Amino acid sequence: MKHFTSVDDIQDLNELIALAKNIKQAPFANKKIGENKILGLLFFNPSLRTRLSTQKAALNLGMDAIVMNLNTEGWALEFEDGVVMDGNKAEHIKEAAQVVSQYCDIIAVRSFPTLTDKEKDEEEQVISAFKKYASVPVISLEGATEHPLQTVADALTIEEYKTVKRPKVVLTWAPHPKALPHAVPNSFIKVMKKADVDFVITHPEGYELNPEFTKGVTIIHNQDEAFADADFIYAKNWSNYMDYGQITCKDPSWTVTADKMKLTNDAKFMHCLPVRRNMIVTDEVLDSEASIVIAEANNRTYAAQAILTKILDHGE
Repeated sequence: MKHFTSVDDIQDLNELIALAKNIKQAPFANKKIGENKILGLLFFNPSLRTRLSTQKAALNLGMDAIVMNLNTEGWALEFEDGVVMDGNKAEHIKEAAQVVSQYCDIIAVRSFPTLTDKEKDEEEQVISAFKKYASVPVISLEGATEHPLQTVADALTIEEYKTVKRPKVVLTWAPHPKALPHAVPNSFIKVMKKADVDFVITHPEGYELNPEFTKGVTIIHNQDEAFADADFIYAKNWSNYMDYGQITCKDPSWTVTADKMKLTNDAKFMHCLPVRRNMIVTDEVLDSEASIVIAEANNRTYAAQAILTKILDHGE
């Protein structure tokens, strides 16, 4: 593995999950692999779990981590080619990526979508530019269209908590007051396609995601029907894809409640966090034994550590 910016970079999901499980049992066993290596964590957007878990993963491997919030601590970067830089952009990505590459052995970047320019978002302008101009491996800490680190942790969590060989996993849309990106559901869909699960997506009509991601997946517009006999419920909001970045539905009937969880096969509840209580999911569900969101968040470290291990192994 040279870069990790998409679920598509996973060649063998089962092998990767097995590696993450082994790392979880002995997180400090491979510290030599990262000795005298530097991980640069570059944030254009806020983070809690992604930042701390990836930094912890690096430390577990003997790496040092440099963290920079580029929107507040760095020069404004220009990503367009051939422009006259007479505005507020002080540095071009061509120089910035090459310079950071001299300081770091791996660069990890977090950059959210605009949710106004679909074409630019789908080009993954920021992360793609770092991959193009950096001379070291690049990891996505969440991009405009994918959050692959999150979804490796999700797959690990499902593997740990499943009670049947081929569980039914439901990705459900839920209401939210803000327009949210498609990155988490997109990556979750991709990884569930690689996993041995019965996978279903449920959302209100008109809230279809990019068909390139959902092709071949069962989509049900009746949430109760989708929840029937489910083993895992993964709740997530996303803004409208066709009416790009807009909130065209806030239907509170899509909130995950205890009554809805009763329709399942004693399903576990999952969410990537942060979560809006009593909007995405009720307190009763989130505080119940069915909720595995804290365990899921814990697995972010071992998912990141597995990816770093694969990249560092590639460089040996």
